[in-house]
Amino acid sequence: MTDKAETKQQIDDLRAEIEQHNRRYYIEASPEITDRKYDELLQILDDLETTHPEFASSTSPTQRVGGAPLDRFNSVQHTVPMMSLSNTYSKEELAEFDLRIRKLIPEATFDYILEPKIDGVAISLRYENGELVNAVTRGDGTTGDDVTSNVRTIKSIPLKLSDMMPPAVLEVRGEIYMDIAGFSKLNEQRQDAGLEPFANPRNACAGSLKMLDPREVATRPLDAIFYATGALDGVSFDTHEKMLLSLKNYGLRITPNYWLNSTIEEILDQLDTLESMRSEFPFEMDGGVIKVNNRSLYEDLGYTAKSPRWAVAYKYEPEQAETTLHAISIQVGRTGVLTPVAELEPVQLAGTTVKRATLHNEDEIRRKDIKIGDRVIIEKAGEIIPAIVKVVDKKRTGAEINFTMPTACPVCGSDVEKREEEVALRCINFQCPAQVKNWIAHFASRGAMDISGLGESLVEQLVDGGLVKNPAELYTLQKIEVLGLERMGEKSADNLITGIEESKKRPFDKVIFGLGIRHVGKGAATILANEFKTIDALIAADISALEAIHDIGPIVGKTVIEYFLSQEARAVIDQLRATGVNFEQTETSGSNELEGLTFVLTGSMETMTRDEAGDKIKVRGGKVSGSVSKKTSYLVAGESAGSKLTKAENIGITILSEEQLIALLGSDDEFKDKKAGQMGFGF
Repeated sequence: MTDKAETKQQIDDLRAEIEQHNRRYYIEASPEITDRKYDELLQILDDLETTHPEFASSTSPTQRVGGAPLDRFNSVQHTVPMMSLSNTYSKEELAEFDLRIRKLIPEATFDYILEPKIDGVAISLRYENGELVNAVTRGDGTTGDDVTSNVRTIKSIPLKLSDMMPPAVLEVRGEIYMDIAGFSKLNEQRQDAGLEPFANPRNACAGSLKMLDPREVATRPLDAIFYATGALDGVSFDTHEKMLLSLKNYGLRITPNYWLNSTIEEILDQLDTLESMRSEFPFEMDGGVIKVNNRSLYEDLGYTAKSPRWAVAYKYEPEQAETTLHAISIQVGRTGVLTPVAELEPVQLAGTTVKRATLHNEDEIRRKDIKIGDRVIIEKAGEIIPAIVKVVDKKRTGAEINFTMPTACPVCGSDVEKREEEVALRCINFQCPAQVKNWIAHFASRGAMDISGLGESLVEQLVDGGLVKNPAELYTLQKIEVLGLERMGEKSADNLITGIEESKKRPFDKVIFGLGIRHVGKGAATILANEFKTIDALIAADISALEAIHDIGPIVGKTVIEYFLSQEARAVIDQLRATGVNFEQTETSGSNELEGLTFVLTGSMETMTRDEAGDKIKVRGGKVSGSVSKKTSYLVAGESAGSKLTKAENIGITILSEEQLIALLGSDDEFKDKKAGQMGFGF
């Protein structure tokens, strides 16, 4: 065999091995190797492909992140129309559905498949001879947008089917969704970066798929589940269940649960079971889909203008509450964004008392025709963020008042502006007290400089008293100044000054995050610190250097450039530098003893914060996740641990107390033995 042939064989073998690990992780939930080993394999493959571009392939695992940003999305006509399902909220109508189709084919024997209804974005993938050729949104059912570059970044979607003899054409239909835990983390990052949070996972998912830069899409926690087919050539399926199992064999993810029942009565009972499982799914589930299992009956059962007659969706009623909108207040965020907030008559909803709900922006208020004094229906959007669903028009008295966004900042009186391609209004005063307070609170937060004792109330006093106008001035505070503040004793003052002084030693990535650069969350701050090492190198970076960094891209790159062009920001950086704040990345002396282990932390801890515990785990090579799954190695349960603890117990995850975690962080031999039997990977 020639050297070229050997190299090509090595590349082919590596691709097959990596795809097998992808399948083991995403489809079978039984990984065989660690993150590090997986990354090593991927790097070897990438190096070989770079050295031998003649062997490049669009289906290589190295091609997950798309290339240059797109100018627009092309329209693609569906080979087979993507129809929507008819919906019902009534079990009586499901019984009628059963009677109706039995009358259409009296001689047929029916059984049904029940699947969870995923609240995501419908997608159609086309594979030709096993290779992914395009991904198209539903659109109007006939024509959709080609989002192939974005879909290729979703790691659970195979670029090449695992079957050795794939069909000539396989079109699969399914749902792209945003993982609930990932959605929560994304919203935290957006708020940390001074951006408006997404209302719910579906909106976040839809917005992600419509981004023109695939590199940005790759940073979003997107996933997919497939449950139907479109055009087929070279393959057929007798039943829906066989189709699902075949898709799984091809390496496509299918629903984690489905039920095969012979009568509609069994389906009705199973719908209650499915509803009780809502919190167990990683995606938003808003109902169940009932389909005739025998696919040979589909043609005879036929279609309406919009929907197949052999399937129906049953939707669960979202929990809602009615209350009164007393006022609309304006919050001014760290980056100056003015956000309208509904002040509500307190009402119970989904186990909590809701007093406020975000209204997002003026466009949203106009679209829903919301007025002060309205009776409104609220629900937790995506069961996470309270939102006003609609106004109860029939209860209007005529005394309701239209709301208009202010033309000046309600805090400092400065002008507001609307930037190009933004919906939000923004206060232009860099020294606006609201912005300064939010900026300092962010700078002092646990994820940033972690200044002990500097809470929201104290920040209010420092800014209102004129003692601090930016984060750098924290480091010039004197004890005698602090002692003059409300409820500030000798010991508290000492602790605060000590906490401020100790924060100078925080790692460079924490400092970058604390600066409050728009779009720069904790992850981006870590990437920037590792890439540029010093603040001067970061300031000197141009847009091309920033865009070239994986997981940074043009949006973050642009805001970083804009931040360092600001004279006010540069002045603060100079002040921070003069006080001795760390502006240089140093190598950690961490170990890899926790490599391959994933921890979930829940409840309150006594000897350290959860962030501190997470940092200790990471420096030893472990991973920290926000949600419990079969891939979790350990759940660390502090005081008042809630649903995560229950879920971990139900699926057999090892539970650690805070004391046990401390012992494990001490590198006990016993822990190393435990580790050896629980290796997993989560790339």
